[in-house]
Amino acid sequence: MEHIAGEAQCDFGDAEYYENGKHYNGKYLNISFPNSNKGYFQLFKGENQECLFEGLISIFEHTGGVPPKIWFDNTSTIVTKVLKNGGRELTDAFLKFKAHYRFEAVFCNPNSGHEKGNVEGKVGYHRRNMLVPVPQFNSLESFNKELLEKCEKDAGREHYRKNSTIEKLFTADKSELLEIPKTGLDVSKSITVKTNKYGRFYLGNGLHEYSISPKYSLMNVRIKITANEVIPLDDSLREIVRHERFYGNYKQQSMKWLPYLKQLARRPGALKYTGIYQLLPQSMNTYLEKCDKSSIGKVLHMIATLTELNDFESAVKTVDNALDYEVADTDSLLNLHNRIHGSFIELPPIQLPDNIPVLAGTFTDLDVYDQKLENTGVLV
Repeated sequence: MEHIAGEAQCDFGDAEYYENGKHYNGKYLNISFPNSNKGYFQLFKGENQECLFEGLISIFEHTGGVPPKIWFDNTSTIVTKVLKNGGRELTDAFLKFKAHYRFEAVFCNPNSGHEKGNVEGKVGYHRRNMLVPVPQFNSLESFNKELLEKCEKDAGREHYRKNSTIEKLFTADKSELLEIPKTGLDVSKSITVKTNKYGRFYLGNGLHEYSISPKYSLMNVRIKITANEVIPLDDSLREIVRHERFYGNYKQQSMKWLPYLKQLARRPGALKYTGIYQLLPQSMNTYLEKCDKSSIGKVLHMIATLTELNDFESAVKTVDNALDYEVADTDSLLNLHNRIHGSFIELPPIQLPDNIPVLAGTFTDLDVYDQKLENTGVLV
């Protein structure tokens, strides 16, 4: 097959990785340029419309242009129906994306992935050379930036057939790229959900639960969904909370406590009559039961403040320590939190000189101690 400069092929591959110690069976989006054999890829937690669009945009922006023609599989994120005449019915989102970036989309015949064999080979090459051993990192966003740089370094090798490096051959591809539009495109998905009485909602066929706030219980709420985040919006389309997006066919729950704590702090008298009280950790309930009725509101406000300073887990740890010390005031909570999560220098115990006397028993009369010091010659 003739490979025209600038033309690209696109495909997903499977990849394992660890982010912050958590294991994922993820996907990675690959783009290859058959003319030069240069390739790029981006790692995701799944394979969906948001991952496809965000991955393509990252690669477009990194290379500084858009391939004029891109080959795709007949994936359901793009194609809704393969027509008898060889045409395709495409999703509205992909039509909008394609029109914005002005590239031509070409599709392989059904069950004919070999028609874009260059990217099929690139999927395996990227896995063997950049995803083995299983990568471990703290931030997927940062790791994806590193992957783009690794792809650049990889292009310094010789082309498997042409007498030149991949990078030099890519010059011809780059000269054919379309200009990136000056106006960005929001490729997130927008849906409306109905919350339950606790102000929470479900995605992923009812398996993935996300919180909003008790203020939004039993309401229709607009949700913004990206490849990696789920963001509920208020009536003015402002962010309420932000969740990491779940992937996988099993039950998962993301609870953002700050809106709930703030709401409870405003109405502390209703605390035990809400379903939210039962959702709190047991140690938190035990601590609140030890507080005076007049101070529960202030304590809840302080717990919300500590959650805002670090996170809810840090606030719970502070409460656990407060239970150990048997303190139930807001000043003690704040001091314990600063002690646990702040930076303090631990001073060693004071070492007394040998000539300092040790008194047996308990004395309230300091004259006795002065007499001891006088006998050792250190009275001041």
